[in-house]
Amino acid sequence: MTGGVPDIPGATMAAKLDHLNKVDDSLRRFLCSEPRSGPAGSFCLLVPACEPSAEVGFIVLQPDRAHAMSGSNAMCAVTALLETGMRPMVEPETVVTLDTAAGLVRAVAHCERGKVTGVSLAMPPSFVARKNAVVETEAWGAVRYDLCFGGVFYALVDVAQVGLSIAPENARVLATRGLALRDRIAAVEAAPHPTNSALDGLAYVMFRSDEPDGAIRTCTILRPGRADRSPCGTGSNANMAARYADGRAQPGDRLLSRSIIGGEFLTEFLEADRIGPYVATHNRVSGQCWIYAISQIGLDPTDPFPTGFILPDTWGE
Repeated sequence: MTGGVPDIPGATMAAKLDHLNKVDDSLRRFLCSEPRSGPAGSFCLLVPACEPSAEVGFIVLQPDRAHAMSGSNAMCAVTALLETGMRPMVEPETVVTLDTAAGLVRAVAHCERGKVTGVSLAMPPSFVARKNAVVETEAWGAVRYDLCFGGVFYALVDVAQVGLSIAPENARVLATRGLALRDRIAAVEAAPHPTNSALDGLAYVMFRSDEPDGAIRTCTILRPGRADRSPCGTGSNANMAARYADGRAQPGDRLLSRSIIGGEFLTEFLEADRIGPYVATHNRVSGQCWIYAISQIGLDPTDPFPTGFILPDTWGE
């Protein structure tokens, strides 16, 4: 959303995120529910930045809750800001700094003849909180996962453990199994962030598998139960931390993430660091986005569903 958004209380983006999730989520429900959206929709909420060094504040609204950070949505927001003229475009590169609840994200937009041809994001530090953790399940026995933070918390799961491959024809069953697995892991994983409690809690399961060309195939499962169409920027950020913990990546390495429909993000490992008790990685994630529609959303005062509605035929149980 780029205009007409009410003020979100809070002196920091983390406080604003907490307000949206714990005090008043009516704006999220209004935007993300039917008839204005659906279970596959996201909204980039653009608000005044709290940090003086940032141009704009950024929060992601999704059907389950508001989230601190999303790489794919950040690329979309920067593309929209520049291509619609909300921020001046400077060729060949324009820098836009986003204020997020996960920290400042410096975006470099690569621009040519009025078009954003790519966006590179200096992501929040990523780290592995638990390596090779195990959760017992009735359907698949013991399932191993890496609990990682890449802007939100992920359980990274090798997809072969649930008897599937990441392919478009498996999207429905991937979503069903991933949601069940996420709920099972979240029941035993508090996933506390070492420096910012607004970032606590497991957000997603990301399925992964290695590709023959050295890329990693990914599929993040988002509540209420859908397969992410993008390669997932925060998940790509988390994956690099997991590979570093495995000894499979070093500063200077690059990793291609490929989505269930073939979209690609490039992750570059810039340097190692620490955050609280954890070894962390600083990464740059790059991709491209396209504007496909411009629309307005409003509320008629006589609308009988002012915060929308959801039904299990579309949204699941």
